[in-house]
Amino acid sequence: MTLLVTGGAGFIGSNFVLDWFAASDETVVNLDKLTYAGNVHNLISLKGNQHHIFVQGDIGDAALVGSLLAQHRPRAVLNFAAESHVDRSILGPGEFIQTNIVGTFQLLEQVRTYWGTLTGDEKSAFRLLHVSTDEVYGSLGARDPAFTENHRYEPNSPYSASKAASDHLVRAYHHTYGLPVLTTNCSNNYGPMHFPEKLIPLMIVNAQAGKSLPVYGDGQQIRDWLYVKDHCSAIRAVLATGRVGETYNVGGWNEKPNLEIVHSVCDLLDELKPRANGHSYRQQITYVTDRPGHDRRYAIDARKIEQEIGWKPAETFETGIRKTVQWYLDNPDWVTQVQSGAYRDWVAMQYAQA
Repeated sequence: MTLLVTGGAGFIGSNFVLDWFAASDETVVNLDKLTYAGNVHNLISLKGNQHHIFVQGDIGDAALVGSLLAQHRPRAVLNFAAESHVDRSILGPGEFIQTNIVGTFQLLEQVRTYWGTLTGDEKSAFRLLHVSTDEVYGSLGARDPAFTENHRYEPNSPYSASKAASDHLVRAYHHTYGLPVLTTNCSNNYGPMHFPEKLIPLMIVNAQAGKSLPVYGDGQQIRDWLYVKDHCSAIRAVLATGRVGETYNVGGWNEKPNLEIVHSVCDLLDELKPRANGHSYRQQITYVTDRPGHDRRYAIDARKIEQEIGWKPAETFETGIRKTVQWYLDNPDWVTQVQSGAYRDWVAMQYAQA
């Protein structure tokens, strides 16, 4: 038995692969393009594991994907591969269109062809699980009910629009061709091995370096936060028992404004690694001009996945954020390794006002 995992060297994908091998010896073929956010060192603990087959490549490479499917004959394909940073999509949307839309289309075409070669139980058991985001639903007002799976799509950034398009393609391939698909739309993830351009790892890394902690606008943008290991367990549960053709929202029931998140990180660092001068890391917070089209609030209604599949998050925000901060403190070599010149140039450009 084999899985094909795309984007398995990125933040969520690598956590999924590591968690999978913690509970299973089923072979994983791991296809990742290794862009700036893909890091094969995330998977260093799997070195020598004959059940982990890593392939550097693009989901948009039809010949490569087709050959991997034909050679390894997976029982499921899990698509984590995506460009995922809103700020980058604003400055350069082309990569997001190419990977998230065209790449997903090419993947679907190859999977459809492969699925057509299967027969009997192999064909009926096959699944394609597409990992997406709550950002496809747009922005909520302060008193609006949380996103359900029936909420209409209203993406507001090139990133979320590209993910919405990929979701629609997955849905269309199920309804047109019968391809057995599953889709998950998840809230903001955080946890180990998160590339330090996103809010939480950026705050941890900058705080320790004595740099400013840039907060967009008034810092009151609200997100629902989910520990990445909980997301991985949700995906395993949906893959195992999710209904074909269905979408499942995955959330942490943790709505918090960005500024509160930054305060939580600072307070944990004050406790776990205090500044030499005894002052709080909160003193490093600075406010920068809000990004264009910044969605004000996301919130996930995760009742469907709990009622149908029995999944709910194991971590509270308080337990998850403590584990996350401690991981970054315990792994300074990983942080150093990912902070390439390109990364430093990006942060300097994006937060030049800080």
